[in-house]
Amino acid sequence: MNPTAQRPVTPGLEGERELTAATRRLPAEWEPQDGLMLAWPHPANGWQGDIAAVETVFVELIHATAQRQRVLLVCKDEVLRAHATQLLQNANVALANCTLRIAATNDVWVRDTGPIGIIENGTPKLLDFRFNAWGGKYNASDDDQINTRLQQQNVFACDMQSLPLILEGGSIESNGKGTLLTTQSCLLTPTRNGCYDQRRIEDLLKHFFGVDTVRWLRHGHIEGDDTDGHIDTLARFCPNDVIAYASCDDKKDVNYTELAAMQTELQTMTQANGSPYHLVALPIPSAKIGLAGQRLACTYVNFMIINDAILCPLYNDPMDAYAIKQLQMIFPQHEIIGINALPVVEQCGSFHCLCMQLTQGTLK
Repeated sequence: MNPTAQRPVTPGLEGERELTAATRRLPAEWEPQDGLMLAWPHPANGWQGDIAAVETVFVELIHATAQRQRVLLVCKDEVLRAHATQLLQNANVALANCTLRIAATNDVWVRDTGPIGIIENGTPKLLDFRFNAWGGKYNASDDDQINTRLQQQNVFACDMQSLPLILEGGSIESNGKGTLLTTQSCLLTPTRNGCYDQRRIEDLLKHFFGVDTVRWLRHGHIEGDDTDGHIDTLARFCPNDVIAYASCDDKKDVNYTELAAMQTELQTMTQANGSPYHLVALPIPSAKIGLAGQRLACTYVNFMIINDAILCPLYNDPMDAYAIKQLQMIFPQHEIIGINALPVVEQCGSFHCLCMQLTQGTLK
């Protein structure tokens, strides 16, 4: 995801004392949304191959979303905004539901750079965590400032609080009822928050998001993922106490061992009330090889939930149809919209990685 110089890690959480003890809740993704935030790609993002194909994916995502809710699209400059606007017009996108704003970006992975919406004392609020490009792997100097720059443009209708903890949105999953799901491999890396141990990180998550329970996965990895195991590539909370998870039945596949171990963990995981979760497998597609000869991190678990629809990544694979069928079973009231994700997964992410939902009451 666009390698350059490393970014220093935040050494501590000196601002933590400023946090209030207000009642907070981290909504589930399937709750009503004001809009969806994305950042338009550009060559400086380090995209390999045909960027026009990547732009086509963005147009399709925005076209489907703008029919149902607003879109906040971040462009790095006026030239790119004009270019994006023309492509969206050509595709008959509902531009009345699209707000295009200017802010410099290092990359497009808004799931990890965008603000995380919570409900505080019954009112929407945005939390702006630090971002250091997945543990200092790439340059993040602009992406770490994107939310502040949007706030300065009077985009948001609610307060935003900047916090010193390094945290990516793709590393956490909320069921909206006080439980958060995450992975040890990501949140406990010393390149994110120094030497904080699991107990300390868990206490902070409970404080920031108002959750009562944090469930940690020890296993789970998709070859080609460079986030240290984001939960949104592995397992997702869904309505009715369902967890949709990535699975692999091919014992010869490099992903088999870790995904099988993760499945065992999920089978023994309980809800806060002690009941088991309802597990629904989303088998990964067959191996897809990128332009540089690398295995691509293809997973159907990286779907995006919007109002009344699911944006499902497709990989030109026989398993595509089964993934759509499984998601339709999980979300019977939603339209399942399949879109080719191969152009964007070249850069190690898919649809959920590209987008950040904006909680109802967030946008002006």
